[in-house]
Amino acid sequence: MSLTNKQYRLAARPVGVPKDSDWEFTTEPVPEIGAGDVLVKNHYASLDPAMRGWMNEGRSYIPPVKIGAVMRAGTVGEVIASNSPDIKVGEFVSGMLGIQQYGKAAAKELTKVDPNLAPIENYLGGLGMPGLTAYFGLLDVGAVKEGDTVLVSGAAGAVGSIVGQIAKIKGARAVGIAGGAEKCAYVVDELGFDACLDYKSDSFKQDLKEPLKTGVDVYFDNVGGEILDIALARINRHARIVICGAISQYNNTTPMRGPQNYINLLVHHARMEGFVVFDYVTRYGEGVQDLATWYREGKLKLRNQIETGIGNFPSVLLKLFKGENTGKLLLKVVED
Repeated sequence: MSLTNKQYRLAARPVGVPKDSDWEFTTEPVPEIGAGDVLVKNHYASLDPAMRGWMNEGRSYIPPVKIGAVMRAGTVGEVIASNSPDIKVGEFVSGMLGIQQYGKAAAKELTKVDPNLAPIENYLGGLGMPGLTAYFGLLDVGAVKEGDTVLVSGAAGAVGSIVGQIAKIKGARAVGIAGGAEKCAYVVDELGFDACLDYKSDSFKQDLKEPLKTGVDVYFDNVGGEILDIALARINRHARIVICGAISQYNNTTPMRGPQNYINLLVHHARMEGFVVFDYVTRYGEGVQDLATWYREGKLKLRNQIETGIGNFPSVLLKLFKGENTGKLLLKVVED
């Protein structure tokens, strides 16, 4: 019996929050592979806030997903056929193979992963793009140093949770912002942040005063909007503001809100810089090596929230924008 491939394709450009009609669920034969190609049975797909931006038409750091194309996503899975001498059947690889059960790619577009070092799903989380985003964003763009106070929004998410842990490894203080008492407890009690503030609390702005009484040296922004303004009001001289994302703004149907307190960048001789992890592709090996070492040494804790069933993709994706995920959100697409 020939294999079939279940896929989600982009059917329309979303307006606001993506809805079911923006997707087409298709089933078709598994693709044939050509010279140098590899066929992968995807086990997990990564669900990331950036996916919302990839659905939009317009100029960005990466071309938009075309209407009718399989939705772009990072994946990890097992090689089941190979026409490349570099990747063998039975090995595990990660790549951008999309929301589908099987994907083909040139061997050079895939990265081997070691299931003996860590569960393969971690290569989509702390040992993958989110971990690398935190690593280069904090160490290179944020230039964190010992004794700094690092404030990070989205602290219970895939990137923010790693940012705070790296800050502690480097001898800095880590203060998180997250939604809800349960997430804040996780950030402090399990991840080792010095403090975490619940932005949903009525006393949020007052609660910030004590943990940030010496100011903010590095702010790692994952949410944008009002939280960015609140952080800018507390920056120190020569602070570094790292713009990684703005999830609070992604589904807006009105113009995106920009920073109102930006004049503090002038007053405090501070720097605000945006980046994407693809800027560091030539240094991925360096980042993965450090992240893996910290993981083996027990200094880096990783948490994955795994949802099951490729048919549930549209509803699971929305968990990102409802604040219903803790750690890395993954979709298990393989059928047992």
